[in-house]
Amino acid sequence: MTTAQAQELNDCWNRIGVAGDHSCAQLPQAIHCRNCPVYAGAAQHNLQRPLSPGYRREWAEYFRRPAQESARHDASCVVFRIGIEWLSLPTPLFLQVAPQAQPHRLPHRAAHGLAGIVNVGGKLYPCVSLAALMGIDERDTQDRGGHHIFPRLLLVRMDNETYALPVAELYGIERYRSEDMLAPAATINKGLTRYLAGVLPLREMQIGCLDAGLLAHQLARTLR
Repeated sequence: MTTAQAQELNDCWNRIGVAGDHSCAQLPQAIHCRNCPVYAGAAQHNLQRPLSPGYRREWAEYFRRPAQESARHDASCVVFRIGIEWLSLPTPLFLQVAPQAQPHRLPHRAAHGLAGIVNVGGKLYPCVSLAALMGIDERDTQDRGGHHIFPRLLLVRMDNETYALPVAELYGIERYRSEDMLAPAATINKGLTRYLAGVLPLREMQIGCLDAGLLAHQLARTLR
């Protein structure tokens, strides 16, 4: 069999198979060309084809290049949303992400932001509303067409105390360069601005990076 004939045979799925006119006599039994030994043989032949002369050289040069210092990420954070505000805290503070739970009010405790206590995995944690602390309107929502949005409880550990923080949406972990952080814009509400260490541009979002030290101090005050 000549090379041209082999190529014609190996390409039969495009002529008489599922991508062609479906006239192949083997198709009723195979159902799909991927179940045919001719199709599998062509795939194996493709994987075993000789490498181009410059293939190894090009990849060797690529992996030989030193990583540029300016491209290295030196920090990471967990990004979440409250109302329409995208916020973040350093990743090491997080212990767990849990489903939303209804907090139970504590008698004789009316500290600003303290929503009560919640049960997560059989343990009770103080539940603090960042929305109340920072003056964020939780009734504001953000349309994220095509995305399923689920409220969550974020369990964070600060100064030897674990807090449950309700959020409207969890975005995930993001790595970034500390030098990319910008000063908060003047248009951000004043209640939120005092808690920000900076703002991180991330694709279409502006992420408010919360000052972990200041927030830890404020959270501890809610328990006094």
